[in-house]
Amino acid sequence: MIAHKHITKIIAVVMAVAVCLCLCAVAFSRQIKAAAGDTGISMEYETALFDTDSVISVNILMDDADWNAMLENSTAEEYYQCDVEINGTTFYRVGIRPKGNTSLTSIASDPTTDRYSFKLEFDHYVDGQTCFGLDKLILNNNYADATNMKEALIYDMYQYLGADASLYNYAKISVNGEYWGVYLALEAVEDSFMLRNYGAQSGELYKPDSMNIGGGKDFGDFNADDMDFGNMTPPDTQGNANQANSSAPSQTPDTVDPPQNRDSSGETSAEPSTDSGERPSMDFNFAGGKGGFSMSGGGADLNYTDDELDSYETIWDGEVTSTKKSDHKRVVTALKNISEGNDLETYMDIDNLLRYMAVHVFSVNEDSLSGMMAHNYYLYEAGGKLNLIPWDYNLALGGMGGSSDATSVVNDAIDNAFSGTNFFDTLMEDETYHSQYYTYLQQLVSEYIDGGGFDAFYERVRSQIDELVETDPTAFYSYDEYLTAVDTLYQVVKLRGQSIQGQLDGSIPSTEEAQRSSDALVDASTLDISVMGSMNTGGGGGGFGFNAPTASENTSDTPDAAQGTSETQTAPDVSAESENTPSADFDPSQFDGEMPDGFDASQFGGEPPSGFDSSQFAGGSQDAADNTQQTDENAQNGGNGNSAGRPSMGNFPGSSGGTSPAASAGKLILYGVSLLIFAAAMLFAVLYHRRPRKR
Repeated sequence: MIAHKHITKIIAVVMAVAVCLCLCAVAFSRQIKAAAGDTGISMEYETALFDTDSVISVNILMDDADWNAMLENSTAEEYYQCDVEINGTTFYRVGIRPKGNTSLTSIASDPTTDRYSFKLEFDHYVDGQTCFGLDKLILNNNYADATNMKEALIYDMYQYLGADASLYNYAKISVNGEYWGVYLALEAVEDSFMLRNYGAQSGELYKPDSMNIGGGKDFGDFNADDMDFGNMTPPDTQGNANQANSSAPSQTPDTVDPPQNRDSSGETSAEPSTDSGERPSMDFNFAGGKGGFSMSGGGADLNYTDDELDSYETIWDGEVTSTKKSDHKRVVTALKNISEGNDLETYMDIDNLLRYMAVHVFSVNEDSLSGMMAHNYYLYEAGGKLNLIPWDYNLALGGMGGSSDATSVVNDAIDNAFSGTNFFDTLMEDETYHSQYYTYLQQLVSEYIDGGGFDAFYERVRSQIDELVETDPTAFYSYDEYLTAVDTLYQVVKLRGQSIQGQLDGSIPSTEEAQRSSDALVDASTLDISVMGSMNTGGGGGGFGFNAPTASENTSDTPDAAQGTSETQTAPDVSAESENTPSADFDPSQFDGEMPDGFDASQFGGEPPSGFDSSQFAGGSQDAADNTQQTDENAQNGGNGNSAGRPSMGNFPGSSGGTSPAASAGKLILYGVSLLIFAAAMLFAVLYHRRPRKR
């Protein structure tokens, strides 16, 4: 023991300092965690669920009555209780609901299909329960994607570049042991995602959606024909077609021979497609603004307007984490400084945003900020710095408007690509950041597309899902259409990479305006990208409507279905030809009163109708709404926990009890610092002993 005559005073001072330091640790938690490094945490589900070397099996165990009730009331997006067996491990009392936006309403209005996307929430009924650490699992139905690959491909690209994005894997879905279909499983962007990517960092998450029409929402008496878009000039599609056909065709690159058309029997045809290599002009003109119509109310377009929080209500309505006004002020402050180009490193996660831009621009996903829709992304804010997380790519590579103009898609410009937002403008005006953006695009083309990454992905996925697609009882497309679609996808991706390489080296213009008069574009006119699936606009009755994917549109009996396949960019032969399965005959009707992802502004003119409420376009997060529904769902949707054949509440696989993993991890550093300080003080008290006074 060490003795000292003032040991009592010393201990008192040390303990006081320890308490002060603990209080400082709480007050400056963000700075401490930033100094410690905001690194992610390795999660068990990364390998248990998202090891793409093998498809996962998901067996939904649910009473038939509950299952049918959920499907019949799909647009309500209410949770029902089920058990789920995943790769042989059963998780009990899991929340399940249909999910989606336009895909949900389209399927709900079509009597021929119940193939919804689903969301599994493991902690909905059992607090703290997870699936190998994952709180929520998304099961996407590959709607409007005959390839069953487009979304998986884009997420694979994000992983390749190391961007913050959901993990993915294919899933064989069964319902009470009966095969339901092959889906794409995705890591939900919620607590587990944030824990995996950002560790103990205390950040806020939003999912702004100015086009949210799920959950049974509608637009009342809104009539599209009454809309007025000011100085916007709708594109003259007929004129553009004539102009395109009369102009000189683009030069076909030396590395790609002119593709030949092939009918469904495999015979080639010399008859060319009507598409021209010249890119038609399809711009919408606004006074003093960028081209492209955008439904971007309430701040969903991430454009700074003013300092009023109410101007960004769509962002706040889409909160995923619980937020308050101080959190909202940090977002607005960041948007203001970003718009002015002030200290971008402080207000933007620049490196991740550049990686996001590179993959997103490659994807040609018009159902997003790069098109006319201010949605399909997550906004993450931590310490006043903004980041974007990608979402929803089933309409990538020309799937948005149903156009068959493959040349326009493969040559989509890499500069000024985000027509729906000014968020990236000041970033791209900086030569250093613009150069890094080009570097990431070059990496995608050189290493992933041309270096073997894409071929490895394509061959792996074909080997995994071909048989599942062929026997899929709920598929939107026939197996013949799938084979045609994946072959076309392979060629489109290769040509897209070729065009981006030309835009990077300057041989092809990198802006849409310059491309309109260029004859240097990559010629993809012999490809019909509509065979890959698309979301179209249409409908009558003064409302919005969809031409959802129909197996009858491109059946194996129709020669045009497989036109435009390339001889020189032939996809690897990974499986033998199988017998054709019958067409799924999926023929949904037009839907009035709903706002589609494929909304086409050229249809509209006139003045807004009386009673039209634009606030209906600013939908809130479905996940935020889930919390308000949970109280009543136990009684309404089998929440008693004692359904026939199910065990009562107990210790379940993946269940940790208590709060969510992200919330618990967020306090680890604070608790650790406080504990170390207190332990040091106690150790000091033990080692030091009061020295006895001399007599």
